[in-house]
Amino acid sequence: MINKETIDFVAAHRHEDPRTLALQAKRYPAVEMQKAVTQIEGWQTAERKLPTWAAIDGIIFPPRISMEQCSSEETANYKSNLVTGENIADLTGGFGIDCSFMARGFKSAFYIERNPLLCDIARHNFKLLGLEKIEVINGDSQGIIHTLPALDWIFIDPARRDGEGRKVVALSDCEPDVTALEEQMLQKARKVMIKCSPMLDIKAACRQLTHVNEVHVVAVNNECKELLIILDRENDGSLTTTKCINIRKDAIDTFCFKESEEREKETKYSTDVGKFLYEPNAAIQKSGCHATLTDEYNIGKLHPNSQLYTSDNLVEQFPGRIFTVERVCGFTKGEIKEIQALKQANITVRNFPESVASLRKKLKLADGGDNYIFATTLANNNRVLLLCKKA
Repeated sequence: MINKETIDFVAAHRHEDPRTLALQAKRYPAVEMQKAVTQIEGWQTAERKLPTWAAIDGIIFPPRISMEQCSSEETANYKSNLVTGENIADLTGGFGIDCSFMARGFKSAFYIERNPLLCDIARHNFKLLGLEKIEVINGDSQGIIHTLPALDWIFIDPARRDGEGRKVVALSDCEPDVTALEEQMLQKARKVMIKCSPMLDIKAACRQLTHVNEVHVVAVNNECKELLIILDRENDGSLTTTKCINIRKDAIDTFCFKESEEREKETKYSTDVGKFLYEPNAAIQKSGCHATLTDEYNIGKLHPNSQLYTSDNLVEQFPGRIFTVERVCGFTKGEIKEIQALKQANITVRNFPESVASLRKKLKLADGGDNYIFATTLANNNRVLLLCKKA
């Protein structure tokens, strides 16, 4: 697919700016510069996102949009630990990251992709990775699925763009429409994993599907990356478990709750700010869990619309950031002047009418340091500034 001169050029220039190199095409007539730029851009993305693949000589990278949309190594590895069995089919193969990781837990796997270029790249890369057990099929998954044998798992990552290239989020707007394919997929496989946008409305998605067994909200270093919906043909959707996952460098934080129990419980609210302040990690915030959180850790929520909690006793195992509250301030001139004397602070806004930039300007504070200020609204609707230090 790429001539030797281009391969050598990529190896020699992969740390350089691809845009600058593209302007120098005339200096390298034997180099297929457009392909070279694609490979350099892909390698640079992989070095950050897929370091294991970036370290393998000969890996071919797809155009930029496929690199942007593919899973990171952390999330692909997480998914691989959720699935096992005899065989699996990836109905929307793409660059093949998820398929390559998940296939390791199966005796055989099917990679299905309608873009022939991506199929060629997948065949090449799977061979380099020693994954000959993955059968690459070029075609539309909706027309191919009925030809596959009985499966243990199906994985699908529907395209989140419409016919005009605009981003979409709702499951029924993605391509293919998994809400229409649900029964067909579960006739072929015992379980189905759907990879979704982190912007997806979880409750709305679960209402559109019949056999939801689990929802995994996956964050990496406290940034929500993707939602995974797992369907089970033997589940009618009434026993859904949500798993909030935050993958850190040296650990994985997990918090689980059942949707039915969350609906039945009442969220506990605190009338006062206690000695400690808690900010849940990004996965928990996305999950919409409140009542189970306050019940399990015996903490109080500051306001229905504030993702902040408090207690007088330290809860060291809380899944998120923990702060010691040093002072609760209002907005009198004296209080503002005292805050300005800090000179520097990290500011977070939660359920508050001003932006961080606006508040930082008003308080005349530089960013950073050991001081943390949370601008928020309490249950009595009083707006306050919470001056904190990390616990």
